[in-house]
Amino acid sequence: MHNYLKTKYYFINKFDTNNIDKQDKQTIIIYRNYLSKVVNVNEIIKLKKYCKKRNIKFYLSNNIKLATKLNLDGAYIPSFNNNLSHLNYSYKKKFKIIGSAHNLKEIKTKETQKVDKIFLSSLFKKNKNYLGINRFKLLSNLTKKKVVILGGVSKKNLKILRLIKIFEFAGISYFE
Repeated sequence: MHNYLKTKYYFINKFDTNNIDKQDKQTIIIYRNYLSKVVNVNEIIKLKKYCKKRNIKFYLSNNIKLATKLNLDGAYIPSFNNNLSHLNYSYKKKFKIIGSAHNLKEIKTKETQKVDKIFLSSLFKKNKNYLGINRFKLLSNLTKKKVVILGGVSKKNLKILRLIKIFEFAGISYFE
């Protein structure tokens, strides 16, 4: 397929084996069930076991404490989460924390939160967080963290990723 891509991050809201089965080992599943206010730990455990069986990494969104408790591969901190309490937690060396940002202030917040990678939104999707290529490159040069494209990536615009030297992306619609 596109062998220059290192990692793809697939955001899911529910446990659906059909879409997960289509993913390769370079895809990381990020479970972010914002539709329900109650955390369904049993569903997260089932999803963890299923991803482990398929040899796919699994991250939990917006709940680092639960992600470490369940021994997941990592956690995702959304742009609206400015909490620093996770800096007091201890977790395994392979546990990764990633986060998203839309502007310089949020990038600096993610750096303070000590994320491993920053998801910058949105390069292609023309929404309220739309950056475009020039602003995306400008913002990505303002951090030393690895940058991942978030939002609007499709099979049509995938070649642009290589041109701007970004080899990781995150999204939903690309995978479905």
